[in-house]
Amino acid sequence: MPAHMPSAGMSRRDLLKRTGGLAALAALTAACGSNTGRPSNSGGGGGKVNLSQWYHQYGEAGTQQAATKYAKAYTEANVSVQWTPGDYGSKLASGLLSSSGPDVFESQLNIAMVKSNQVVALDDIIADVKDDFTPGDLATNTVDGKVYGIRMIVDPQVIYYRKSLLEKAGIKPPETVDDLISAAKALTTNKVKGIFVGNDGGLALGGPALWSSGGAYLTDDNKPGFTGERAAQAFGKLHELYASKSVLLGAPTDWTDPSAIVQGLVAMQWIGMWALPAMQKALGDDLGVIAFPKLDAQGTPAVYSGGWTQFVSAKSPNVDAAKKFVKWLWIDQSEYQEDWCLNYGFHIPPRKSLAAKAAKLQAGAAAETVKLTQQYGHTDNPAWTPKMGTAFGDMLTNIIRKGSDPAGEIGKAEKTVNAELQRLFG
Repeated sequence: MPAHMPSAGMSRRDLLKRTGGLAALAALTAACGSNTGRPSNSGGGGGKVNLSQWYHQYGEAGTQQAATKYAKAYTEANVSVQWTPGDYGSKLASGLLSSSGPDVFESQLNIAMVKSNQVVALDDIIADVKDDFTPGDLATNTVDGKVYGIRMIVDPQVIYYRKSLLEKAGIKPPETVDDLISAAKALTTNKVKGIFVGNDGGLALGGPALWSSGGAYLTDDNKPGFTGERAAQAFGKLHELYASKSVLLGAPTDWTDPSAIVQGLVAMQWIGMWALPAMQKALGDDLGVIAFPKLDAQGTPAVYSGGWTQFVSAKSPNVDAAKKFVKWLWIDQSEYQEDWCLNYGFHIPPRKSLAAKAAKLQAGAAAETVKLTQQYGHTDNPAWTPKMGTAFGDMLTNIIRKGSDPAGEIGKAEKTVNAELQRLFG
């Protein structure tokens, strides 16, 4: 079955980028620190405590059963799994403010989650294995030197391509963005489009294009990092790709699903590694992979290294028990971590020791995807808020789809981002 189908009304990328932020946003607009009226759940009388663990609805068959299996295997608390279809971000935002919220939940860290005391630091449970996590996976879950989440899976997003179609057209795998545009044009026929980057025309490429130019969402000292001439050039290239008539639009499923490349609608597709087993089943060895190409000789290829992280709610009446469960599942139980990452679509285990011995990722396009992620991967910055993301998305829409002047659109987004940075950091 297709892996990681988008949730209703929200693409997987929206989900990846916004769930943590939506939860944080709701918290900031509520009376921070107020009594939620949540009843104690201490399991008095010598019984086990009850813990609620929340997940979004994964697209791969078997994931819900696996999550339930892990929870049942834990003997020191009664862990119930809530599997949430649809708009997980909004439900999580409400849940974290109510008496019926989760003790343990998956999301992405946003600085507002820390400022509004939604999550607890997990430095004590990660201390002994901290060096086994990649710097990026630690950075995306760190605010002011404290680690607030344990990364569960790493979901790199790259360009997969049909080797035979490129060879037939005499085209080498693109190394620059101009190469990518030229290849997409050359691969387009009356039956096949050159590339699929989403039914919105390629908004998912905004971050990779920015990184490939040498830019960043935010600089190390928390200033807008997307405002230079090279960033404007990179965003303009995304419009050039969109306007080239070589991009598939109106596909039956969006870019998170491999149907477009599997069904022969395109020669290349931007998609996550989660879909690799389905693509390999359909296409065999006729599958190559590249990072998003560098802007030019001065640039660097880029891979968006998304994923999911486990958190403990600060409003849980059983914080210590919740932390103990998270440590057991996502630090101590390597068998379950490998199962979760490798048996329901492909994901890179965040632990370096587990990734190094993951047999399913040792050959072919899977091994190359891991290598590209290690070389060129970029994780989310927890200081990048939902409001910043909305402004950045509006900027991309106007540049890519409408052909608006990149410099002017960057200026509008920069104002919003600066206002948010002022609110966060003063």
